[in-house]
Amino acid sequence: MSLKIRLARGGTKKRPFYRIVIADVRSPRDGRFIEKIGTYNPLLPKDSAERITMDEDRVKHWLSVGARPTDRVHRFLDAAGLLKREARNNPQKALPGKKRVEREEAERQKAEDTAKEAADAAAAEAEAPAEEAPAEEAPAEEAAAEEAPAEAAPAEEAAAEEETTES
Repeated sequence: MSLKIRLARGGTKKRPFYRIVIADVRSPRDGRFIEKIGTYNPLLPKDSAERITMDEDRVKHWLSVGARPTDRVHRFLDAAGLLKREARNNPQKALPGKKRVEREEAERQKAEDTAKEAADAAAAEAEAPAEEAPAEEAPAEEAAAEEAPAEAAPAEEAAAEEETTES
């Protein structure tokens, strides 16, 4: 006969109250049990002494006989210092679902494509003014060369006028 230390629900609707019982694994949750070893009242504050009550001697006896606690009762026994509960780790539970992964992948791909297109457009714009800039600079140099003699000519004319006025 396989034994469990588990909770049996009592109380009314929306007002739970649990008995901590030793029961055969085949018996129903609230059904037949072998012995009541404590109570659990989840409506009381967590720091209340009456929230969880257990007969520790009977718990130790049933554990030595081979009764196995359920997860919730194991937590209670760990808090009381009767058993050591190992922390569980399920890294798969925290991972997103398939559809979310697909949606994020599509959004990431779309963002990369738009960034790549923007970079290509910026590169094309950078190349176009680079080609036009030398073409614009050449006429500016020519205009400067044309303006320099024009500026020199009035200076020569002014010098020539001074010579004629002096004579």
